[in-house]
Amino acid sequence: MAVNILDRLIGVFSPDAGLRRVRARALLARAYEGASPRDGWRPRRGGASANSDHMADATMLRMRARALVQNVPYISRGLESLVANVIGTGITPRSLAPSAESIDKLWNEWAEVADADGRCNLYGLQAVAHRAMEQDGEVLIRLRTRRPEDGLPVPLQLQVLEIDWLDSSRMGANGANTIINGIEYDPLGRVFAYWLWDQHPGEMGGVRRSRAASHPVDARGIIHLFNPQRPGQGRGFTRLAPIIARVRDLQLYEDAEQQRKNLETRLGVIASGDPAAMSLSDSESIDKVRASGELGTLASGSITQVPVGMNLTLIEPKAAPGYVEYVKHQLHLIAAGMGVTYEMLTGDVKEVNFSSARVALLEFRRNAEQLQWITLIPGMCAPIWRAFIDAAVLGGKLDRPDYRVDWSTPKWAYVNPVQDVAADLDEISGGLSSISEKLRQRGYKPELVFAELKRDMERLKADGTLDLLLMLQKGRTLEMAKAQSNPAQQ
Repeated sequence: MAVNILDRLIGVFSPDAGLRRVRARALLARAYEGASPRDGWRPRRGGASANSDHMADATMLRMRARALVQNVPYISRGLESLVANVIGTGITPRSLAPSAESIDKLWNEWAEVADADGRCNLYGLQAVAHRAMEQDGEVLIRLRTRRPEDGLPVPLQLQVLEIDWLDSSRMGANGANTIINGIEYDPLGRVFAYWLWDQHPGEMGGVRRSRAASHPVDARGIIHLFNPQRPGQGRGFTRLAPIIARVRDLQLYEDAEQQRKNLETRLGVIASGDPAAMSLSDSESIDKVRASGELGTLASGSITQVPVGMNLTLIEPKAAPGYVEYVKHQLHLIAAGMGVTYEMLTGDVKEVNFSSARVALLEFRRNAEQLQWITLIPGMCAPIWRAFIDAAVLGGKLDRPDYRVDWSTPKWAYVNPVQDVAADLDEISGGLSSISEKLRQRGYKPELVFAELKRDMERLKADGTLDLLLMLQKGRTLEMAKAQSNPAQQ
């Protein structure tokens, strides 16, 4: 730390004070190089809240993300692979109430007609909602109460709405409440209502857009699904936000490379001289040739004489090396930013081996399980279950509400079934793990599995099927096994 004139002057009269000044100024020096202002880097809207960032950028990010999903094949594939792995055939509940069997049966009946639009079952709605959440950043699920005469198992249906239905331009105060980005909060900060349009703002037909208006809808009838990344964040951002610019640049590069490849397959000739000396067709005049510069096409398999003084120059575009390596590198970065593996994004598995693919898949599965249990189940599945139980009580199908439930996510397929199962059995037999722990790692509840196994064994013994199964598996019946183990019977 340099000593200035003022430090020296103070040090003449009070050396201790001069040293304290020097030490104090040394403490103000930055400890992190990343915080140095000398590099000229100024983050955009530094210090803005998550809601301010959403208000400024979310709409444009959403439009661009949709364009990428609609037009870029590997982005569409990556999104579909993500939904297929996280949702699969559905995240299913299992009631833990005393009347669990009847509740589960009622749920299965209702799941087939839960879609208010009548296009999917409940698990199809889960996939639609998750896909919209990842693409747009957020999605709305509206709980639609029905009448008894509608003939539904429970008087409830679900309607998945794109986030465009939310009037993001609504801002300000509404009595004691505050409206931010179309969401109304009470004085305690809890969501009170969502301001929804009468129709989709992008709808081409129907009522004219100038007559459309937004109205508040009670928050108890809306499930707002998004994955918050910052404290206090009230709206979601598309998963594709970190890679939009990179995908755009890669598309521009691929378009330029495709044009260059097209030029490589064509023979171009530049002719310098007087076109009047050329042998032109009757339909082309000298004036037209001079205006366009187009002299015609080359005759295939022939020898053509050119006039004296006519100079010809061939155009031969040079091949640019490294195209495949550059594209693969960019796709690896895009896959990392999107949260999927390179193989899931592109379908290219020719350069991976079993070990590397397994490591990447395990990391992806950890992220997928975090998304399932931290975002989707508490944010979408649990509210739907509570609404279903309430509707069942309202419809007279249940005497009282019991919300206890156990969720089952799609089970992961074994990468190598023989080795994976054998490794688990070795850990159990070696005392390194328990059967219950291995069941929990696969997403099962040990108590439920053991109870189900007990019921199965009792049923097999009662109808005599157990002896047949043992004979098929071991080549002997249960009686034969008992006889061989008892010397007295022998």
